[in-house]
Amino acid sequence: MTAADTGLMNRQARSRWVRMRTLILLRWMAVAGQLAAIAVAWGYFGLRFELWLSLAAVAASVAVNLAATLLYPEGRRLTESEAMITLMFDIAQLAFLLFVTGGLTNPFALLMLAPVTISATALRLRTTLVLGLVAIGLVTLLAFQAMPLRLPGGAALAVPGIFGFGFWLAIVIGIAFLGLYSHRVATEIHEMADALLATQVALARQQKLTDLGGVVAAAAHELGTPLATIKLVSSEMVGELRDSPELREDAELIGSQADRCRDILRSMGRAGKDDTHMHSAPVSDLLREAAEPHMDRGKRVHLSAAGGDGRDQPEVWRRPEIIHGLRNFIQNAVDFAAAEVRVSAEWSDETITIRITDDGEGFPPAVLGRIGDPFLRLRRSVEDRARRPGYDGMGLGLFIAKTLLERTGATLRFSNAPEGGARVEVSWPRSSLSTESGRQLEENRPISE
Repeated sequence: MTAADTGLMNRQARSRWVRMRTLILLRWMAVAGQLAAIAVAWGYFGLRFELWLSLAAVAASVAVNLAATLLYPEGRRLTESEAMITLMFDIAQLAFLLFVTGGLTNPFALLMLAPVTISATALRLRTTLVLGLVAIGLVTLLAFQAMPLRLPGGAALAVPGIFGFGFWLAIVIGIAFLGLYSHRVATEIHEMADALLATQVALARQQKLTDLGGVVAAAAHELGTPLATIKLVSSEMVGELRDSPELREDAELIGSQADRCRDILRSMGRAGKDDTHMHSAPVSDLLREAAEPHMDRGKRVHLSAAGGDGRDQPEVWRRPEIIHGLRNFIQNAVDFAAAEVRVSAEWSDETITIRITDDGEGFPPAVLGRIGDPFLRLRRSVEDRARRPGYDGMGLGLFIAKTLLERTGATLRFSNAPEGGARVEVSWPRSSLSTESGRQLEENRPISE
């Protein structure tokens, strides 16, 4: 499973993250608030309204909460449709309670925003749009039809028409704005979490590959003794089975296969040894290693390394995240280049900079400031789809590359080159990339038998 697949699965399953217990707790809080508001309005301020219908609306919420508590497990997580129905009930219950207590003259009409906001943070946009339209429809109905609130003297509590219209408009705008705003913020947070998970998956895969060599070397060392024992015993059996040719051939076969296993493990052990001299390389070798998988893809890839101070190129650490990140940017440049990609390295006493430039159409100006954000999709033209039919970029690869390089101390800048084409500039402080200021390499030790 790829990192992108992991992110997509997380987004598809996110609608099941809402627990029934959470919505039940929120509804109990709403019930307590509604009862308190009814008691204060009726008993303290002396307002008159349909008391029994108001209490019936609150009792309906209590009944639904008790039924949900008794019928469903405490940790049950709701499906998309179940969560929508639950929030739809809350909207309808609140609308009925407002209907019997003055409609939009009741200041608690503002609470119609709450269920829509909950949906926007946890459910899909389609569900939020449905709940928002239902809430707006009920608020509009309350603006025209509602049982009035009456003052202690019996006069109906009313507000000027312009204030009523303004209150209705404020609620409608609040539903739309808070719903879309909450959904957008929640989506960005979830996408960032998915992209960070994808980065962790990529790093874990790279670490497994790195650790595999050490495992092979350890296996070669540990299996050496039992193979030597098998070889010794088979040699003794060959000497004792001179009178049994068939059995002697079997013993000789066992010995030869033990020798073969020893040779295989010895070669694997050499490959698995931690060659410390391979931890670093000149900058030009680092560029060549990063660009190698994309050198024969039909585009010319030019590599160059020239220091601004005229000195020999520095030796830099061959960290896997650096190679992976640069390789991803080179791949992206080759994908979008018309015919040529230029990868260059420059250095000074303070910095080491690598630039990757292609001769394609460049980055779209509208998204230039957002490059490196996860799940950034671009609308593709018909010509682009015909030229690259298998490409369905989500921005996740660029995000992973950007994150990996920034973790090594790099600073990235995305721009369009003056002569045309996209340019990615990656700069490190020389002290963080060059081996000159790091630990000295250890000498390689001979491989022991």
